[in-house]
Amino acid sequence: MKTILFICSANKDRSRTASDYFSQKHPEIKFESAGTNQKICFQLGTDFLTRELLEEADLIFAMEIKHKKFAEGMMKSKKKIEVLGIADRYTYFQKELLEILEEKVNF
Repeated sequence: MKTILFICSANKDRSRTASDYFSQKHPEIKFESAGTNQKICFQLGTDFLTRELLEEADLIFAMEIKHKKFAEGMMKSKKKIEVLGIADRYTYFQKELLEILEEKVNF
């Protein structure tokens, strides 16, 4: 099964929305999401990015360049990470965020 990973800072709004939204639309694909800020992820009880998640993913989407750089520093093998350029100003499942995801995410 194909696995697609979305990365943001806290795994609270952007990446979680992306994985939950696309999971509903494409049940034949496995979607994961994680955050790059360990302190915030632990405080919120959200998923922190791991090397295992990165290695398992067939496609990786980062919300911002800083997330891509963080992920690249964790990976053993080089994988392409696409930066979506979605700023941290949206809430979970916000309509505008869903519209942007539909427009920018291609798999």
